This record gives sequence, structure tokens and C-alpha cells, in this order.
Amino acid sequence: MNNAVTRFFRPFPSCRPWQATFLALLAPLSLFASESPNVVLIISDDQGWADIGYNNPKVYSPNLDRLARSGALLKRHYVMPQCTPTRVALMTGRYPGRFGTTALQASNEPSFPLGTFTLPQMFQDAGYETFMSGKWHLGSTPEHGPNHFGFDESHGSLTGAVGMYDHRYHAEPDTPYDPTWHRNHEIIPGFQNGRHVTDLTKEEAVKFIERKRDSPFFLYLPFHAPHTPLDERGTFVDTPTQPDPKNPDRWLNEDKIEWFHDPEGKIQAETSRDKRLLLATIHHLDSAIGDIVQALEKTGQRDNTLILFSSDNGPWRNNGGGGYPDNYPLKDYNQPSSLRGKKLDVWEGGIQVPGFINWPGKIEAKEIEQKVHIIDWFPTLANIIGLEPGKSPEWDGVNLSPALFQNETLPERDLYWVWSSKINRWALRHKEWKIVKYGQGEPQLDQWQLFNLERDPEEKHDQASLHPEIVSALHERFLAHRKRDSLQDTR
Repeated sequence: MNNAVTRFFRPFPSCRPWQATFLALLAPLSLFASESPNVVLIISDDQGWADIGYNNPKVYSPNLDRLARSGALLKRHYVMPQCTPTRVALMTGRYPGRFGTTALQASNEPSFPLGTFTLPQMFQDAGYETFMSGKWHLGSTPEHGPNHFGFDESHGSLTGAVGMYDHRYHAEPDTPYDPTWHRNHEIIPGFQNGRHVTDLTKEEAVKFIERKRDSPFFLYLPFHAPHTPLDERGTFVDTPTQPDPKNPDRWLNEDKIEWFHDPEGKIQAETSRDKRLLLATIHHLDSAIGDIVQALEKTGQRDNTLILFSSDNGPWRNNGGGGYPDNYPLKDYNQPSSLRGKKLDVWEGGIQVPGFINWPGKIEAKEIEQKVHIIDWFPTLANIIGLEPGKSPEWDGVNLSPALFQNETLPERDLYWVWSSKINRWALRHKEWKIVKYGQGEPQLDQWQLFNLERDPEEKHDQASLHPEIVSALHERFLAHRKRDSLQDTR
């Protein structure tokens, strides 16, 4: 029996009995069990559909573009409308509403209970070394930190956005979730002040990759960028990003900061000052991801490493400033997209984001036009490392392996969104049709808007009055999903 399969038959100290049973019995079913691939899962923050080079030639992101174009580029990749709900969906393979209303929006409260079977828990139970660096935001206290959910080690912020150089959660004093910059739930003295958070996350990843080990690894990298505050100081670490008083159309020291200058001149070709800052932030993020790939190559691990990438939601577009340290206000700073809506919206612009899966020699270069969702990543990775879903866990996602490896058509299914603890944004997509409702109160049949996304991807033309039978059919599907949600507020 190969080493990968042998690991599945060892005791599972942190597994529930049913999990240990189906992990052990079904491990040999995977085509790739003998490969035991390393997995690097990268999440960017607030990176819109048009904020990446392969969707927009104005953006300089060569490392991300190369990975996307040499792997499976997910052309219709969906997430939730905000950071915490998307992370819940990723970690559990389930829609966040299944865990109650707290999980439906950004929150420092626990998003799901201790004991929830998570993606890193699966890898840990399968003998993988598990590590994360970056933004957790699924319970912002040590009592609910990442090490309780399957990570051997963790680093970064327990909360969401932080100052890019001081790594504090909030600009105001006496915030209960600050300080937040930790290693294994212990606050790091000095918070690693003075280093850009993107660099710290990258360096942690590179050091982890360079370790000598006998087992495969799962590396989770939820970067803070390009979420606000956008702050790219370069070598001028004591000077927060701010307009040049002599030339307000440019940033102070912009001419001397490397991230504002790419070899192709794309960033400097952008005339909008605020858009240049976003492009510089993505250049910095892309460079960090390039260094991580290079570390895999130098250590001889690249060919056996599966890399997944997604943004957590659509673009924020306008930033009023304040709240977070050194958070300078920005206007229309994302790249424009034809998709309607932005972060927090259940319009396509809020939930359709860049995404790809890359595994050299295993996944051929292709564009997948089929609809996929980040809830699908858990069952897909389970299949790749040798697991098959039994009666539990109750994933909402589907296994994408047939599309990734055999170019097969995935089964048609619903995609479903609710947002905010007040639950005031609702949507469901089935085939080419999508229903949308904004406003509090459970959606009634006559309250839905209806859009044909194949003919009208910009969601300009409401078809509800023309196709009441389609609205009725999708409403019934929506109600079936709502019955599976929890209405409990866990805060």
C-alpha cells in the first residue's frame, strides 16, 4: 500500500468516528491518492473581476495570469458578497446561512461552532501538515482561532482588515479585538510593526515551503490585499501613503516606490491617482505570489503542488477612509467592469470574481465556462486526496474533478445567496436564470426580479413579468434552500 493511502489507515485523533470510517475506507478511490499533492490555497481580498490581468489588460499581474492560463481558468466563478461569508463557504463547503445569521456578513463573532468539520481539518486528519498565514476573520478571539479548526500553526490577524504596516485592527483605542496580530493565537510583541502585511504573509509561506518534511502540506494564504487601507510605502516605511502636497494628482514618493512601476508601464499609464494605488497594491500582491511559486520550484515541489486562487468578493470601489489605521479615502479606485454591483451586492459584480486551479501535468490549460462556486472547493479537494462524500458532511458544493480532469459537464444545480444579519439581499441562479430581491422580509413570489444571464450578463432587463412560470419555479428552489438555513443569531 502506498504511503498516501497508509496514512489514511492510521488513527484519526481529531476525527469523529464516521469521518474516520469513510476516510479510511474510501481513500483508495482517488486517482491521485498516490500523488499526495501539496495544496496552496490563496485568497485575495476585495479583488474585483476586472482587477486582474487576464480579465483586464490594464492590470499588471503576470504571475497570477501565468498560473491562470496554464491551469483551469474559472470563467464563471462565484463566491459570497462579503469576506466572512465567503470564508465560511470555503472552510465548510456549505452556504453560510446553514450556520445562522451571524455568518451572513463580516463579523468578529464565531461564524460556526467548535467541532465543525472544516477543510483544514480534513487535511490534518489525512496526515497533511497544515499552516495558514493571513486573515482569519471567522471568530476573532484566540478561543475561536484557526488552530481550533485544523491548522497545526497559524499567523496573521484573527480579525479582518488591519493597518498594512502596524497590523492593528482598528484606529480607535479600546477595541476589544485589538491587538490581533498573532502566531498560534499568541499576540506577537510589537506586532511585526514596520513591515507590509503582504510581505509578512509571503515570507511566512516561503519559510514553510522550505521546511524539510516527510508528509504533504496544506498551505492557506488569505492575503489582506487589496482590501483597504491601501498603503504602499515602499522603502518610506515611516510615511503613510498620502497625496504629494506639491502635486495632489500623485502620491508622495510615488516616483520612488517600486510597486507603482511595472516593466510594461501599465500602472503609470493609468491617469487616476486612486486607481494607480490599487494597481500598485495588486502588483505587490502578484509579486508575492510569484515568490511563493518560485519557492516551490526551488525546493522541487512545484509539480506536485496544486494551487487554487480566488478573491473573496467583488470590488469595494469607494473608500471613505477612517476606521483602520492610515486608511486614506479613495474614490472609484477599482478597475471598471461591465458586471452590475460591487462588494455586498448579490448582483454579479459582487459575487462573480477571478478564480483558477493550477496543477502542472495534471490539469491542462483550459477555460471552464461552467458555473462553479467556492463551496465546491472542499468536496473537490476531498476527491483529489482520496475521499468521497458519504452521508456527512452535508456539503452544498459539488466535486469539480470531472470538469478539471476529464472535461466533463457538471450536474446542473442551484447557486444561492443571502446577505447580512438583517437578510436584505437575496438571489438564486439556476441554469441561465437568476432571481434577485433587495429589501428585508422573506421574498414573496411577486417580489423577485428575473434575469437571463446568458443574454443579459449585465442584469439590465428584468424579465419577471414576461416569465412568471420561471419565477415560480425558481422561487420554489429558493424556498427549499431557506428551509436548510438556520435562523439563529449566534452573536
